[in-house]
Amino acid sequence: MAKIKETELYAPVKAYLVALGYEVKGEVGAADVVARRGGDAPLIVELKTGFSLQLMHQAVARQRISDSVYVAVPRWKGRAGWKAFKANVGLCKRLGLGVLSVDLAAGAVQAHSDPAPFQPRKSKPKAAALMREFEAREGDPNQGGMTRAPIVTAYRQEAEKCARYLAKHGPCRGRDVKDATGIARATAMMRSNHYGWFLRPEKGVYALSPAGQAALNL
Repeated sequence: MAKIKETELYAPVKAYLVALGYEVKGEVGAADVVARRGGDAPLIVELKTGFSLQLMHQAVARQRISDSVYVAVPRWKGRAGWKAFKANVGLCKRLGLGVLSVDLAAGAVQAHSDPAPFQPRKSKPKAAALMREFEAREGDPNQGGMTRAPIVTAYRQEAEKCARYLAKHGPCRGRDVKDATGIARATAMMRSNHYGWFLRPEKGVYALSPAGQAALNL
């Protein structure tokens, strides 16, 4: 498959802007595309064959000239391509940049966002969940930036407490583990058995499984 050239994006982008009433010229100053409509400020488009840090740098630099700055890239391919494209659109919105995608086969251009000041929407539930985990976690068991090792969460720490209690005392009723460890959700945690560490030899009674013994290095 032949490699796409940035110049292949120009004609579809120009046609798209001309249809919107702009006069369009390529390679004006440092900008790939400059468009003008009436007495409005210039609209600038930076063309690239894919999202990159260089593209973002160039587009942000053009914001010193105009508030109407777009990036234009070829249309994504497949589900993974759409996912990456969508994430990059989100980044461009944060930078106040517009995004155009170009379907080279059809010669069509689609606008996915327009330049505008970005106001992030805060999620109170997510913020609350973050702080609950922060407060519940004992110590600092993880190194920031971990990708391959299992993350030690507050849930895992509590599960380990339940497992250690059972390792020491043998099969116990759920409420006894709860009372002894102070973990309010001990019974529910052992019943759901997320890590496979627990067995239920009889109703209401829990014991440590071989997987639990291995997790505790017993």
